[in-house]
Amino acid sequence: MTTTMRPTPGPGAETLPGPGAGKDQELAAATRGLGKRFKGVDAVSELDLEVPRGSVLGLLGPNGSGKTTTIRMLLGLTAPSTGTAELLGARMPEQAQQVLSTVGALVEGPGFHSFLSGRDNLRRCAAAEPRLATRSIKAAVDSALERVGLTEAADRRYRGYSLGMKQRLGLAAALLVPRELVILDEPTNGLDPAGTREVRAVIGELHREGTTVIVSSHLLAEVEATCTHVAVMNRGSLVAQGQLDELLEAGNTGLEVRTEDAPAALEALGAERVPAREVEGGVLVDLTTARPEQVLRVLVRAEVAVTEARKQRTGLEDLFAQLTEEGAQA
Repeated sequence: MTTTMRPTPGPGAETLPGPGAGKDQELAAATRGLGKRFKGVDAVSELDLEVPRGSVLGLLGPNGSGKTTTIRMLLGLTAPSTGTAELLGARMPEQAQQVLSTVGALVEGPGFHSFLSGRDNLRRCAAAEPRLATRSIKAAVDSALERVGLTEAADRRYRGYSLGMKQRLGLAAALLVPRELVILDEPTNGLDPAGTREVRAVIGELHREGTTVIVSSHLLAEVEATCTHVAVMNRGSLVAQGQLDELLEAGNTGLEVRTEDAPAALEALGAERVPAREVEGGVLVDLTTARPEQVLRVLVRAEVAVTEARKQRTGLEDLFAQLTEEGAQA
C-alpha cells in the first residue's frame, strides 16, 4: 500500500477509484467520501480510508476527531450522511448481515448483564453466534476466557468487575470464533500494564493468524509496538494513512553517520556544501540538499571510516503531534 500523507481532498480534487475496483479486493475495509453530520456539525468529513487485508491498522486521533463514529459507520451501527463504507467487500449498512458473522468488535465499551457472571455472559454471546455449534459453546467460551486472562474471575458477577476486566470480557466476546476482521475501540482502556501487554499479545496472535485488525487507541507506544499501518484523524478528517514504517520515515531529512573521525567527516561534507553537525558517536547530516548515497560517496572518497549509516527516524508521538497540529492550523 502506498503511503499517503495528505489532507483529505476537497471538492474538485482527484478521487480514488470507487468500490469494486481491483485494488479494493485487497482491502478488508474501505470508505469513499464518508461523512457523518450531527445537528449541523461534521463529525466525519470526506473520509477515504483503506485497510489492507492482513494488516493491523492503528486508528489515531485526538478526542473528538471522529474515530468512534468512523468505526460505527464501518460496522453499520450508524448510517453515513455522505459517501460509502465497505467491510470485507460488503456495502455497509445495507449488506451487514452478509459479513458481520466474520467480524469481531469491541466498540465504546462492552455491555453485559450485571447480575450474571463473566462466563454466563459469554455463554449468552456464544449462543447468538451463527457460526458456533451448540456443542462447541463451552470450549469456545473457555478458550476465549483463557485468551484474555479471565479464567480465574470467570464465575464472578459482572457488576463486580473492574473497568479493565470488563474490557477483557468484551474482547473475549469478540474472539469467540475465528474472525476475518477484528475492530477494537480503545481495547486497553482501564487496563494495567500487565493487561495492556496481554492485549498486545492477542493482537500479535491475530496478525500472525492472518486476521485483519483495526485498533483505535490513544496509547501511541502501543500502536507503534503492534501496528503495521496507521491512519491519523483530526477534526473529522483523515490527515495521513499508510504503512507505519514509511510514515515514520517520511519527511525525515537527517542521516545519522557513525564514525570515529567526526572532524574529518565534517570537513569532507563541508567541502561539498552538505550541511552536517557533530553528534555523539559521529555526525548528523542534513539531507535537504543531498541523498544518502551521495553522502556516503563523499565520505568514502575522503577515506573517512563509517561504521553505520541510517536515516533519522521520527517517533510516532512526534509524528502524531506534527500531523494533528498542522491539521488544527489548517
